[in-house]
Amino acid sequence: MKKTTLNIAMAGLIASTLFSTGCATIFGKSNYDIAINSNPAGATLSIVDRDGKEVYKGTTPATVNLKSSAGYMSKAEYRLKFDLEGHEQKIVTLTSKLNGWYFGNILLGGLIGMLIIDPASGAMYQMPAVSVDETLNKKSTAQLTELKIVDINSLSKSDVSKLQKID
Repeated sequence: MKKTTLNIAMAGLIASTLFSTGCATIFGKSNYDIAINSNPAGATLSIVDRDGKEVYKGTTPATVNLKSSAGYMSKAEYRLKFDLEGHEQKIVTLTSKLNGWYFGNILLGGLIGMLIIDPASGAMYQMPAVSVDETLNKKSTAQLTELKIVDINSLSKSDVSKLQKID
């Protein structure tokens, strides 16, 4: 009889643990280390979240810890801005995506995991990449020139006097 009571208690403990947690929270995470590189290295890196708040400022290469969620049931989105003298500015958007483990709540976590725990912990979403590698393009230094063809009869007398004959 003691063995049966113990088995029921153990089964109850396991069931309550499974139904009071979220799958994405157990098997996933809500913060990700993202390695950010630029070619050439040494670019000024500025990361702004979806609310316009700067969450990081430094130089490349860098490893930055970013949240995958921007709040309850809201995925994170970041704008990464690369600046390097002599190169064109580059802006890259990094947006989190739905974590596949979130759907494990259908089998294990139930509604509590699906509607409360995973969305509140931020593990409902995951970052799509563990690294960002960007090549910065050099600014063009060539000056554009314009070729304009006109009829000599459309020029003023002073412009005609400035013309030079080419042999």
